[in-house]
Amino acid sequence: MQWSDWYQKHKNRWWCLPLILPILLQPLAVLCNVYTELHGVRVVLFYMPPALMMALMLLYGWAALPGIAAALVIRYLPMRGEVDAIASVCHYLFTCIISWGGYRLFVPRRNAISFGYMPLSAARLFWLVFCQATIFFVIYQGLIIFEFYSARASMLGEDPLQVSTLINYQSQLVSSLVGIPFFYFILRALRHPPFARHFISRMRMQFHAHSSQMEVVLWLLILLGLVSLMLLPLSDHSTIFNTNYTLTLMLPVMLWGAMRFGFLFIIPVWTLVLIVLSHYYYRYLLPGDKYDVQMAITSSCYAVFSFTIYLMAEMTTHQRTIYEKVRNAAFIDPVVQMPNLRALTRDLNFYSSSTLCLLNFSELDLLGQNYGVLMRVSYKQQLANGLQRSLQNGESLYHLSNKELVLRLSGESGKTRVEELFQKIRSFRFLWDGRAMQLQVGMSYCYVRSPVSHHYLLLGELGTMADFSLSTNCPESLQVSGARHVQNVVKQKVYMMNRLQKALDEDGFQLMAQRVEGIRGDGFYEILLRMKSDDGSLVKPDHFLPIAHEFGLSSRIDSWVLESALEFIAKHREALPGIRFSINLTLASVCRAHFATEVDELLQRYDVQAWQLMFEINESSASSNMALANQTIYQLRQLGCRIAIDGFGTGYASYVCLREMNVDMLKLDGSFIRNIASSSVDYQLVESICQLARMKKMQVVAEFIETQDVLNTVKSMGIDYMQGHLISHPRMLESLV
Repeated sequence: MQWSDWYQKHKNRWWCLPLILPILLQPLAVLCNVYTELHGVRVVLFYMPPALMMALMLLYGWAALPGIAAALVIRYLPMRGEVDAIASVCHYLFTCIISWGGYRLFVPRRNAISFGYMPLSAARLFWLVFCQATIFFVIYQGLIIFEFYSARASMLGEDPLQVSTLINYQSQLVSSLVGIPFFYFILRALRHPPFARHFISRMRMQFHAHSSQMEVVLWLLILLGLVSLMLLPLSDHSTIFNTNYTLTLMLPVMLWGAMRFGFLFIIPVWTLVLIVLSHYYYRYLLPGDKYDVQMAITSSCYAVFSFTIYLMAEMTTHQRTIYEKVRNAAFIDPVVQMPNLRALTRDLNFYSSSTLCLLNFSELDLLGQNYGVLMRVSYKQQLANGLQRSLQNGESLYHLSNKELVLRLSGESGKTRVEELFQKIRSFRFLWDGRAMQLQVGMSYCYVRSPVSHHYLLLGELGTMADFSLSTNCPESLQVSGARHVQNVVKQKVYMMNRLQKALDEDGFQLMAQRVEGIRGDGFYEILLRMKSDDGSLVKPDHFLPIAHEFGLSSRIDSWVLESALEFIAKHREALPGIRFSINLTLASVCRAHFATEVDELLQRYDVQAWQLMFEINESSASSNMALANQTIYQLRQLGCRIAIDGFGTGYASYVCLREMNVDMLKLDGSFIRNIASSSVDYQLVESICQLARMKKMQVVAEFIETQDVLNTVKSMGIDYMQGHLISHPRMLESLV
């Protein structure tokens, strides 16, 4: 264990792997070299040592220089003597330093990333391939001219512009192009053996999604067939396919592999093919008068084909990677990093049958408002990680909205497994800021079979059942009858929402008024809202106001009622002088910060006095957000409007509301007034409320006056205003004129 730790700590030091690997791999690079002579001039068809040195520089940087120098000395000192050995060391090191230094200067970040990375392709081709080959070739010839190398013949020969010069330079380009990534992969695997497994995994990932093993085998057989044709010895029975003509047929095959199998697969294969073909060049090059031309053409094919295959493999791999990233981004929520609704749609149609579970966390929005969006994101991520061990292959958790998640189980999972997952989710503890939180969860589920085209409607039905599950504390199954019931409820809500929207756009509401009679002879009218139906009847607000509040239309309705009432007062100012209206406000208007400002603007527009308006605020609305309600009440009273608490006595905190809020009037709920003449309990409750109201200088209104006994009792108690069918029935607002 101590040796392993020591090795991991020091393996990248110059005296460890950077010193050993060049000495070990130098013989392998030399074995790949191919030499020949052409008209007395030395010709190199393949030369790999510079590629090995550059791969070492990419991986280890300056630490690779001592190892490179040691490998060169070990090779050339016994063979050529001290002068040649020193010249070789200077030659190789100067070439590596210039090329690698220029590359590092222009690519300071991520310079040692694995080959196949498209943004670095241009810099690598220029500095590591073109510059290295050019500098290496020029310095080699200079050392021969100045007799630092005791070589028998120059690679340029007597005429620098002859064919041998072109062949030698092209071989340097090809060797650097394919040799650097080839040795880079080998060095990475030797330095860190698990890289080999990672390399194979990445190679498989670069394969086209629709490529099969049969296609790979077929491609390899065709490639081996073409190579075999070229390696057959030339004879009188040889055909054109046994010559370098077959090399041109190899290009489309390699391009096929580059586009289908990716960069990491095709470059090592092409490198091995080039090594084999260059070693056995005499098998497919016909000897004759034009032998030098044939060799130049073959060398050019090596160069052109290598650059084409390299760039094609890199481009197609890069495009495939981008496509996969875009495709994955389309199915992954970028914030929560979980599969989204599009991924759910794909998976529902991919699997033959599934169990769909919808999770509703009602408290998640409230916690998100207090702790921020990051809290919601962290909760869903931690829950997904916690459930991962309980899910089978192919099952997943999907992000749906702020407070909902969808769980897809494979097959028609039984009720027992659904309940087990439900209990696991309920017992989940969320850690946030050092605190463990447990959220209430509602769960509904159903079974679906592919293809699923109605999942949007299905998720809506599951959402309603999940809300019901919050009260039952058990997962609710969406059976056929239940689904129809939920679907009808949803349809009715959508239908009513459409009717409300149409009524707002086309004045589809009707205002009515009911007289509120004062004990001193004065009085005012309460504005009542009705909606016109298609058959001409009027719909009471109990049927449409809850839907309006759910869809966010209640505030617009309040604004329409207020403006219509003020328009009526302004229009009939002479016929109804000093008329006063009481208008009901919903929770949305009470909690709107700019509501009082809008009221002031409307009063000025229609030239109506503020004392002619009274606003009734429901007790439950006021107590749900006391701070905002008090602010709105204060602003409206500053304008001169009067405020009444409607339905007083029905809430859980009625007396708290009476103590905390400064209003002008209390409207006692009809449930206390209905039996006040016969029930001593109701009588005592009403009397105590009246006493408290008088202490705070509030007037009291008694609703639901329908019998004479109730009226006499209310009058005897000294209640200020009375309202009910005995006093006045609701009637059309226009009938007041």
